[in-house]
Amino acid sequence: MEYVQEDILKQIYQPRDLQSYKYNFGYLIVVGGSQMYSGASALTGLAAYKSGVDKVTIIAPQRAADIIASFSPSLITVSLKGERLNNSHLSCLLMMIRAGKEVSHGKCAVTIGGGLGRSDETFKAVNKILSQIDVPCVIDADAIHAISQSKSVLNKNFVLTPHNYEFYILTGKLINEVKEFDEKIKIVQEAAQKLNTNILLKGNPDILSDGESVILNKTGNPFMTVAGTGDVLAGICGALLARGINPFLASQASAYISGKAGDLAAQNLGESLMAEDVIACISQAIKS
Repeated sequence: MEYVQEDILKQIYQPRDLQSYKYNFGYLIVVGGSQMYSGASALTGLAAYKSGVDKVTIIAPQRAADIIASFSPSLITVSLKGERLNNSHLSCLLMMIRAGKEVSHGKCAVTIGGGLGRSDETFKAVNKILSQIDVPCVIDADAIHAISQSKSVLNKNFVLTPHNYEFYILTGKLINEVKEFDEKIKIVQEAAQKLNTNILLKGNPDILSDGESVILNKTGNPFMTVAGTGDVLAGICGALLARGINPFLASQASAYISGKAGDLAAQNLGESLMAEDVIACISQAIKS
């Protein structure tokens, strides 16, 4: 079985032309957060910046947006009324995504899911958004729970980043109970094929498939079970999609970069590793 190799970075990070300008390397729109959860989207946005994206805008309910704005002056936030995402926000979200695609000349992507919560109204809003956008998208965390109720919104422009339980919610398959690794690979490939999308199943190793090909990623370590590392991965993948990288290739590179950054952070921190430490090591990971 093939593994993601370090030379994938050369496909992503080409030398920059002196005539490069803003948006050449992407505009990422992050949709996430709720009254209770604000950290996830901030981690996603910061990880995207460290991965080379030119601009990040985070769209979140008011309390989350206000908190996220304090994390870094580089994080632009758009505040939505209320405690959670709902259908009343659709026109604003779709307008922001259309405007982002226009201003970036198509170098635009969306990451959705972190900290959204799992209310019915939020799930309905997520599925309506995904059914109407025409830019690449990372679907993570609570958005995976949402699409489990409306799988028809999926397409090859999307990358899903489930852990084992989210994969079960999505497919009904308890993949962590499957003993034969070859069988796990087959299950992920069949799921990607059936859903007509790209799946990055987080694990040791990660299993990635577009429904036809399968590749494994072995970077990463057990200290990365800490909360927030999945949001970091989503930010890296979103940054690469915004850059114009093919979704399956972007999923491979983001898995490698996230895991490599986690390995670098774990060398010194071990049990004390936090998601912020992984973000801090992304720059070193993409230079390696």
